[in-house]
Amino acid sequence: MMGIVLWAAPEKGRRTVELSVMNAAGVRFVCAQVVRGARTPEALVRRRVSAAGRGLAGRGVKQAVAPPDFPYMDRLARWGVAPVSTLALRRRLAAEWVRCALEEQGMAPASARVAVCAAAVTGEVVRTVTELALRRRYVLLSMPGGEALARQLRREYGVALLLEPTAEQLEAAEGLVLFDPRPDLTCGNPAVVPLYREDLPLPEILLPPALEAQLPRGADRGALLAALYQAGAVKAGEMSLSRASRLTF
Repeated sequence: MMGIVLWAAPEKGRRTVELSVMNAAGVRFVCAQVVRGARTPEALVRRRVSAAGRGLAGRGVKQAVAPPDFPYMDRLARWGVAPVSTLALRRRLAAEWVRCALEEQGMAPASARVAVCAAAVTGEVVRTVTELALRRRYVLLSMPGGEALARQLRREYGVALLLEPTAEQLEAAEGLVLFDPRPDLTCGNPAVVPLYREDLPLPEILLPPALEAQLPRGADRGALLAALYQAGAVKAGEMSLSRASRLTF
């Protein structure tokens, strides 16, 4: 079971750390509510978060969703509680993310050149390249073993990929999707989506109103959606992007 940490306002008679089971979109979380007020000393907040981590770990929690801009993950990590990974969600949104980023730059996604760089063939890379190739004319693929994927796409859909592009060709593409680091590139493209960077913000993700109403308030939205996607409670078709995040390298 995953965990979730939420801030709670001070109230007379309330325990400073309370554990309960919360249901969000059909997924059960162990919820740790930590009391923090405007005048709560920092050292006391840290002790309370540490106590929350101990309580979560005691209930078997290994990953937890935290509040936005949460600076106390080290206190949870002491008890073996890590932040929920957003990698799977980022990779699932890759094709739509770069489309949104191109549109925000005033470019027509269908005619823009989009380059995809990956260190190995994975299901996520295949899905992203396929989605991109079916929607736009120019897709560049820099990946070992990309020839088999290129043959498959040509055979099944009649689309072509530019394989083994040079660094200059990658730099010239309007969109750049990175599954893995490419230190040889400047990443100065108009739209860059570094999927491996969990420290960068996710795009703004919208959900159907009925599903949105089931989300708890006060949790980091990206991490919460990543947890629900990981649990199968939120499907890719239920998510849409209203705008891409502004990424800074």
